[in-house]
Amino acid sequence: MAPLRRTRLAVALLCSVFGAAALTGCGQEGEGSGQAQQQAQGPVEVGVYQVKTAPVTLTTELPGRTSAYLVSEVRPQVGGIIEKRLFDEGSEVKAGQVLYQIDPATYEAELESAKANLARAQANVESARLKAQRYKELVKINAVSKQDYDDADATLKQTAADVAAYQAAVKTAQINLNYTKVTSPIAGRIGKSTVTPGALVTANQTNSLVTVQQLDPMYVDVTQSSVDLLRLKRELASGKLNRASADDEAKVRLKLEDGSDYGVEGTLTFSDVSVDESTGAVTLRAVFPNPQQLLLPGMYVRAAIEEGVRPDGILVPQQGITRDTTGQAVAYVIADGKVAVRKVKTNRAIGNQWLIDSGLKDGDQLIIEGIQKVKPGAAVKGVEASPQQNTESEANAAQ
Repeated sequence: MAPLRRTRLAVALLCSVFGAAALTGCGQEGEGSGQAQQQAQGPVEVGVYQVKTAPVTLTTELPGRTSAYLVSEVRPQVGGIIEKRLFDEGSEVKAGQVLYQIDPATYEAELESAKANLARAQANVESARLKAQRYKELVKINAVSKQDYDDADATLKQTAADVAAYQAAVKTAQINLNYTKVTSPIAGRIGKSTVTPGALVTANQTNSLVTVQQLDPMYVDVTQSSVDLLRLKRELASGKLNRASADDEAKVRLKLEDGSDYGVEGTLTFSDVSVDESTGAVTLRAVFPNPQQLLLPGMYVRAAIEEGVRPDGILVPQQGITRDTTGQAVAYVIADGKVAVRKVKTNRAIGNQWLIDSGLKDGDQLIIEGIQKVKPGAAVKGVEASPQQNTESEANAAQ
């Protein structure tokens, strides 16, 4: 029985060995057929974007506040009681329009008194002139002394000076009387009055009676980092960036507090000459037409300022730029029918595209669809990306 049992065990072991070998052979045959099938299918198709250079206008968006183009705080130049207020609060007023009437009685009396003094001085001049003429003839025949003639001549000159002084007094009195009509120095929208009829005001008082603001055009003051300002100047000096307009006036677009676009374009007119030590920023000022007076002083806005034009700019769809494990921006391109990896440097996002500083060149085929299906070195076939993708790319490049 023992020999028979050993024989059966040996046969079972041999069957197991041959069975495993058979299974291994089948697996290798299946794997070989899969590779052959993949080779038969050909290179993987991926969507590509044809990289091309074109002029790109660069803008920077900065926060800012609006302010009135002209502001006038109206104060009285003479004292007195306010008799009338001659405007509606919040209305438009013209330059020179009368806003308040101060009681003129005192100033009218001063003007009449100055005129009377002038008339008396003028009469004295006439009398002194005639006396001086007579003495001039008499002194020739020694009928009067030369001293008497000199006194008469001095009196004439003194009365003439009195006339000049009283003429100035009349003019001053007339000016003070005119100042009883408080007028607007500028045209614009008038605010809330701080006084009512019956109030006592004084000349050149600290508190203004009312404020008038010219709202068309409007100023927009924004702040820009001094670091960005230096970078912009270097790029313009090196030729990497060209000025957007020949007249050196950068165009500015505006977004309002609610996120809507202000439909009128403005121009950059002023850059401060010093940097704020607390913020490290420089103040820029733009001027915007405001015919509908949609902009009001103190509004928060965001201004998109044209930095310049990059003549050979490269814009590519954002989905064509990925990051490797180190965080480096990379792009997959087709080179000699295979996938190649390029390290790229991005400048900024413009819409749904990246502005490329380096790593890509005109004519490159950038893979933007099917990146997840390929690896570096794999054979691929590039086909034009979907029409929607190309349309968006071209639209952003035009902007």
